[in-house]
Amino acid sequence: MAATIAFIGLGNMGGPMARNLLKAGCKVQVFDINTEAARQLESDGAVAARSLKDAVAGADTVMTMLPAGQHVRQVYLGPKGRPEDGLFAMVSPGTFLIDSSTIDPATAKEVADHAADHQLEFVDAPVSGGVAGAEAGTLTFIVGGTDSAFRQAEAVLRHVGKNIFHAGPAGAGQMAKICNNLMLAVQMAGACEALNLGIENGLDPKVLSDIMLQSSGRNWVLELYNPCPGVLENAPASKGYQPGFMSKLMLKDLGLGMDAALLSQTAVPMGSLARNLYALHNAKGNELRDFSSLFELYQRQQ
Repeated sequence: MAATIAFIGLGNMGGPMARNLLKAGCKVQVFDINTEAARQLESDGAVAARSLKDAVAGADTVMTMLPAGQHVRQVYLGPKGRPEDGLFAMVSPGTFLIDSSTIDPATAKEVADHAADHQLEFVDAPVSGGVAGAEAGTLTFIVGGTDSAFRQAEAVLRHVGKNIFHAGPAGAGQMAKICNNLMLAVQMAGACEALNLGIENGLDPKVLSDIMLQSSGRNWVLELYNPCPGVLENAPASKGYQPGFMSKLMLKDLGLGMDAALLSQTAVPMGSLARNLYALHNAKGNELRDFSSLFELYQRQQ
């Protein structure tokens, strides 16, 4: 008998992930405050629920993909003073819970503690791989939770991901994801800077990229997500910087990194600079464009 999965949050990442669960033969009940996003999945075989309560009814597993910690807290714990409107008051005993949002570790730990109080297994399982990875089913999942919860998560996540790592206890998935995205932002800023320097000194960005890819400057950004338009046909840069991964979300993740660094009193000078660059970039109206559009910040005004 196919698993019944409730999927909450159907944005750029959640929608493709829900489709891959359907392709794997799961029964998927979907819900989003954007009702059109849920209706679009009906043609793929999903059941579009009218409410959160309807979505989780009869589900073996609930997966959430939400924008920020406040949304995760509200969905799981209910709005302030209304716990009866949260997931913990709605799901059946034994329901398995997976949150794939990228949020602060403290909120992930808080939700995990409430899950334990309700005798439920919960993992924080943020993803890496972007929209292309979500569509192809090749995402990397970084899981925080107990050993038993991780084993249970693997059985579900293998339908939507290629690499599944157990980072440690509750909250560890979020911490590892924060570290990854801090490094990604630094790499993106460096790639933009180097490519622009080459262009302004007469180099062809495709030739320069090929040189660096065979040299010590090689990195994921240059190889798979080049920020210069026309270098990689399928990169967001060659499609008008359409998400992809929105710049406002990169700024959010860098903010989570700064918060974590403050708590542990850790020096993150490159991460701090990357965070400020994205704040400047977003202030120029680029919040909804792919994060590789940072390349334009470096270019001279024509």
